[in-house]
Amino acid sequence: MDTPNLHRGRQIALMALALGATIPGIALKLTVDHPNPILGAALYGMAIVGAAFMISWAAEVIQLDVGGGLALAILALIAVLPEYAVDFVLTADAGREFAETGAGGEAAELALANMTGANQLLIGFGWPLVILIGTWRVRKTRATPEMAEGATSDTIYLEKTQSVDIAYLAVASIYGMTLFLKETLSPFDAVVLVGIYVLYMIRLSGATASEPHLVGPSAFIGSLPKRQRRLINYVLFALAGGAIILVAEPFAESLIEMGEQVGISEFLLIKWLAPFASEAPELLIATLFAWRLAARTGIGALISSKVNQWTLLVGTLPIVFMIFAQQIHGLPLNEIQRDELWVTATQSVFAVAIIASRSIDVKEALAMFGLFMVQFGESWLAEAGVISADAAAATRVGVGVMFLLAALFVLRTDFRRFTTILKDGFRAPWSELEAEETSV
Repeated sequence: MDTPNLHRGRQIALMALALGATIPGIALKLTVDHPNPILGAALYGMAIVGAAFMISWAAEVIQLDVGGGLALAILALIAVLPEYAVDFVLTADAGREFAETGAGGEAAELALANMTGANQLLIGFGWPLVILIGTWRVRKTRATPEMAEGATSDTIYLEKTQSVDIAYLAVASIYGMTLFLKETLSPFDAVVLVGIYVLYMIRLSGATASEPHLVGPSAFIGSLPKRQRRLINYVLFALAGGAIILVAEPFAESLIEMGEQVGISEFLLIKWLAPFASEAPELLIATLFAWRLAARTGIGALISSKVNQWTLLVGTLPIVFMIFAQQIHGLPLNEIQRDELWVTATQSVFAVAIIASRSIDVKEALAMFGLFMVQFGESWLAEAGVISADAAAATRVGVGVMFLLAALFVLRTDFRRFTTILKDGFRAPWSELEAEETSV
């Protein structure tokens, strides 16, 4: 493995910082039964962020020891463990509530809020952040496309191999457009979405194993002798996984109680604050790639994460709900949840339309971010009473319509390219996909 100047002391300090952020939340959980909700939300949130950093470093390093599709499957599951943990806690609560009352109730609303918020944040904030930083760094450093993974001062280009991610995200997004029409997220939806994920991983398993591009603490760990590297990795997995399992439930409970105490809707806290905590390490690592003139690698990681969240995460929620409801019944959806699913699905369709050209430019990134800010602003304006609940609902529907119109506008000249992406993503041999070098 190529090991540039890793700044050993700096990487050890970052690992110690992540561990230090995790310990107070664990200590609070083990010593205090009912902490102040604001203190609890802060310390448990810090613990999730610290654990998520540790688990992301370990997940990257494991690629050195596990090859092919198995490594990809492990990475896909591990990278979003913090998000899954919080959402599963909320969905389990919804299942218990349904078993007692026969209705979805508040817990079901919160479970969907966390999932849709995470998906909206990933595309609306994460993707534009990587594109804008990546293109700015090209301009700032005057890097050539050869130095910046094919990137220019205004556009990030994707590789042909990433047609696989785009194709499966397209299928998941098209199916996602049906979810807002339903009364529940059903067992059938679970089968379809988890099935798409399984087929995606099977398809990826045919890719040629390659040396991972490690940066920061993961590069430092990867540079160590094999026995030492594996020991550190096992310790990181154990510490981070244990911390996430331990604090996920009290974190969600503290957010809800904090909302009641400070007068902010727990729906908004679960929708926006919880995903910010669980997604922060992934977003930071992707932006670090962009800063180091590897924006294509960074955005590729976020596209893969979106496939994972829009298939496996959404698909497993009905399964968790049924387990805790102790009956075969879908996760109930109310009008607000259907609106959220609508805008999340249309945002995903717009994103697919953009990357169908295997490129994202600054204007497209700003369009993504601008529409996301409308969604974000609508939430808080409604919370502040500036706009009514009906106006907020109309805004969500309107933003979804704008996403679809924008997708059609983008595809008006790229539809043939889109069909080629689907063909390459589903059928082209990996040898053909890997042979092409991205042209600018």
